[in-house]
Amino acid sequence: MSMFVSIVVALTIDRLFGWPEWLFRRISHPVIAIGYLISFCDKIFNKTNKSSAYRRFGGIITVFIIGGLCFLSSLIISSLIPDGFIGIILTSLLIWPWIGAKSLSEHVLKVATALANTNTAAARSAVSMIVGRTTEKLDEHGIARACLESLSENTSDGVVAPLFWTTIFGLPGLFIYKAINTMDSRIGYRTQEYEAFGWAAAKLDDFVNFLPARITGTIYAFTAKKPVYCFNIMRRDARKHRSPNAGWPETSFAAALNIRLSGPREYKGVLSRDGWLHEEGKNPTGKDIVIGLRHYNLLLNWLTVTGAFLPAIFWLTKAGF
Repeated sequence: MSMFVSIVVALTIDRLFGWPEWLFRRISHPVIAIGYLISFCDKIFNKTNKSSAYRRFGGIITVFIIGGLCFLSSLIISSLIPDGFIGIILTSLLIWPWIGAKSLSEHVLKVATALANTNTAAARSAVSMIVGRTTEKLDEHGIARACLESLSENTSDGVVAPLFWTTIFGLPGLFIYKAINTMDSRIGYRTQEYEAFGWAAAKLDDFVNFLPARITGTIYAFTAKKPVYCFNIMRRDARKHRSPNAGWPETSFAAALNIRLSGPREYKGVLSRDGWLHEEGKNPTGKDIVIGLRHYNLLLNWLTVTGAFLPAIFWLTKAGF
């Protein structure tokens, strides 16, 4: 139960402060360290003159090296944390850097603000920081669609999934999840350079996000005005997405906002003809981003209250109330 308390404290700290720039300048961020390890392994194992089989095996070795180092470091750190109140606070501070709740909302808000000021160029620039698609030609609808897709998907990857694996396995679960997720974001692409090398990271990322993505979609549905409708749309359309996981939070989010997401988009000159999620919805605008942020904060409130409620019930029951 103390882990629930640590999670709630960590989530609250992140929602209030994020990862401050002054702190980043002084001690950087643990994801940066993982990134250096990935780059190191990339140079050693992902040689373009080697066969796909060699590079795939190199990617598997990379997963074991980085995952193993993160697992070992988590065990060492966990063994040094004392019990009691001090331990709860220290655990909270260790969980805090891995949650991206405030950072995500800040990036999304920049897009909404630029669109509200009819500054399409600034909105394109802002949304390019959180999506991988080509943004130079996007109109307001395209910008809003890309932004809301990123918000809904990253709710799972950046908030729900880290908290889920921390709840299940403590700090080892958190560290290993973030290692896998960071590897996927760096090398898990279906490109000539990374399709073989990033294969293991991409498959593992699909596995560890399977449950969190569906949990995120379910929470978004239950916190909407029409929960049954959102849940049914999610079950109907989620599998239309090319990702086995992203479609669940995105579809539920689209139904909650009465908009349509996914659909055709361009990646570095290549048109991807993805199907629409909640096709009967309207094309999103900048105003829908603001509404989407309200839904996002409602989900964060639900996670915070639920996380605080469970330990309270446990301790009251233990005390005989």
